[in-house]
Amino acid sequence: MSIISWIVLGLLAGVIAKILLPGRDPGGLIGTTVIGVVGAFLGGWLSARFLDRPVTTGFYDGATWLSAIGGSLVLLIVYRIFFGHSRER
Repeated sequence: MSIISWIVLGLLAGVIAKILLPGRDPGGLIGTTVIGVVGAFLGGWLSARFLDRPVTTGFYDGATWLSAIGGSLVLLIVYRIFFGHSRER
């Protein structure tokens, strides 16, 4: 996949992760994209490392999307654990 595909995949995976795990998160569009792209790489690495299923196929593959969304969810949970209470409410 190209860099543009990873950014689009990351943006959509980050949005889906934020929908599945609602709450107050900073960052807007750029933060969502960063969480999604890094989460996609994290999900792909976790899939290859622990499930012995490397994600090396195209943009429309279901395993790619599931690993990207799963990685984004993990990253969003970790972010909230470390930085969730640092903002004023």
